[in-house]
Amino acid sequence: MPSRIAVELLDCLKQIKPREFRVVVMPDFFLDRLVTYNGDTEEFAKTIAGIAKRKGGSLHGIKQMELRGGNAANTAAALAKLGAKVSPIINTSQLGLHLLKFYLEPLGVDLSHVKTRGDMALTTALELRKEGERVNVMMSTLGSLPDFGINSLKKEDYEALQQADYVCVFNWTCTRRFGTELADEVFRYVKENGKGKTYYDTSDPTPNVEAISNLMNRVLLGSHIDVLSVNDNEAFWYASQLSENADVLRQKLKPDELAIECARTLAKHLSAQIDLHTTTFAGSFTQKKEVVVPAFKVHALRSTGAGDSWNAGNIFGDALNLPNASRLTLANAVAAYYVASPAAEHPTLPQLIKFCSKHQTFWRLHNLKCND
Repeated sequence: MPSRIAVELLDCLKQIKPREFRVVVMPDFFLDRLVTYNGDTEEFAKTIAGIAKRKGGSLHGIKQMELRGGNAANTAAALAKLGAKVSPIINTSQLGLHLLKFYLEPLGVDLSHVKTRGDMALTTALELRKEGERVNVMMSTLGSLPDFGINSLKKEDYEALQQADYVCVFNWTCTRRFGTELADEVFRYVKENGKGKTYYDTSDPTPNVEAISNLMNRVLLGSHIDVLSVNDNEAFWYASQLSENADVLRQKLKPDELAIECARTLAKHLSAQIDLHTTTFAGSFTQKKEVVVPAFKVHALRSTGAGDSWNAGNIFGDALNLPNASRLTLANAVAAYYVASPAAEHPTLPQLIKFCSKHQTFWRLHNLKCND
């Protein structure tokens, strides 16, 4: 099975003929500063405490870089590198638009739907290690995101929603005032007036935990979402809204087992396809079938932005009508390429083919659970 999927995926990627498909993404763009600390959380805490104890000071030799950030902007970049026609609907500042032109215009991203009536969002992402695994702590100022809602959309934005093959809403957590209404109204509009699939990734709901119940009842339990993309943490939060057993399972199961059980709970109660991505595997779950494939083992240079890359690969694979196992493997490959890239670059199609060819041995060495 692993070698069959590898061959099918590579053959498909090599034979792709240009096919234009349009994607609308909203609503976030951040300017990200990534600070990479080559140590674990305990060491970092002791270092910071020591500097504070001496009333302040410098910590030299810390790798830092500024990047395009935000779920919508990052996914737009990754999709554009793969050949999609992407239109972000974003409200930022004049400086934010200038930076978007720098980051996205060379990729062919349509920036005609970017508004400059607000403030730019910024994030400092601290990347370090916990128990041998790279983790990130993101500290953000949200700019105009909390006020982004359905009233932020103009006539031309609705026309883009009608024409899109995929409409993606991200980062419910940061659209704190109107995020639930935004997702509800946008997805409803697409289903009533458009032709495309609806794709939802809320990001970590923990900072807006008091509003999760309303999101569940108004949006997630509705019938307007085609794909709900979650990581293991998000899967647990939403499954715990639907099953009292989630907390019990959290005490009994290993993290990967818990993630799968939570995804199954979501698939049982929601009409959306549940696409789960973790650091060790990805899976796709519906009421009738499930598919789980392993993640690629690469030397990860970062974790920030991995989920956005995965979403882009997942959408791209869906647009190619790949079987579920191949689609998930493709999404894993796009994410793995990104986290292992020294320059934090997303792959073009030729680069992705080369990457997948290099890792054929990986597929042969892992068992894939597939009910395609």
